[in-house]
Amino acid sequence: MRKNAQTRRESSVSGGLPSDLQPQLVNAPGMLGALARVLSGIHAFVMRLSMLALIAACIVLATSVFLRYFLKVPTDWQDEVSVFLLVGATFLSAGFVQERRGHIGIEALASVLPPSINKLREYFCDLGSFAFCLFFTWKSWTLCYEAWDEGQTTSSSWAPSLVIPYGLMSAGMTLLTLQLLIQCAAILMSARVQSGETK
Repeated sequence: MRKNAQTRRESSVSGGLPSDLQPQLVNAPGMLGALARVLSGIHAFVMRLSMLALIAACIVLATSVFLRYFLKVPTDWQDEVSVFLLVGATFLSAGFVQERRGHIGIEALASVLPPSINKLREYFCDLGSFAFCLFFTWKSWTLCYEAWDEGQTTSSSWAPSLVIPYGLMSAGMTLLTLQLLIQCAAILMSARVQSGETK
């Protein structure tokens, strides 16, 4: 009984996440740990915004249905608003999920490979993800700048600026790329420490 109460208390403090999904780098010493703590705080704040964005998208769509079908009031903004909110929630929360290594992965190899080879596999997976996300981030900021510079808008009658979705996508990809960079650096540092200990 006491153990269950302690587990519930730890779960409430950690946001309800199991211990194996908690951020592992926030307790790291030195500059890497400090950067990880700052980024973890940003992730936590952005995750709360993403949750509010999902709730807002639900409210917008429900309001639109009510206005259209019951009050016969046409709306031309609800689809784009809900899409913008969902794009923001998806991309901005990606770094938070990566911090906890919560993205979907194939674990078939992890169960059969030796621990040292598995660590190497994880590192190259993180490095490949970092390279892809770095390119994606650069392209996202390029699109955002072009939308701002050329005054691009959507093709609807409401015509909001495309800076909004591109900016949300760019910010989210930047946070994800930084998270992957920190995780790659942490793996390298732990490998150096282990090699120093074995020597």
